[in-house]
Amino acid sequence: MKTPFTIAALGLASIISFGASAAVQQVNTQQAQNLQPMGSVSVTQVTGAPMDIRQQLAEKAEKEGASSYRITELTQGDHWHATAELYK
Repeated sequence: MKTPFTIAALGLASIISFGASAAVQQVNTQQAQNLQPMGSVSVTQVTGAPMDIRQQLAEKAEKEGASSYRITELTQGDHWHATAELYK
């Protein structure tokens, strides 16, 4: 009896977490021209792939209350570094 409830709860949690991460979207330079800037965020010393960097930028943007972000810098040396402009 508990197994179906657990599966349903996990399914609902995954849908909710996907919706939260999808709330902030990445935009390009042309799309950003129609948006109001509200600051910037950056991540450094991140291991992994560029998608991991984008996910961390999106999480920071969401915490700041942004609806969109545009990556302005992405470098890889000994570690990754990325900066993004935030928009309302």
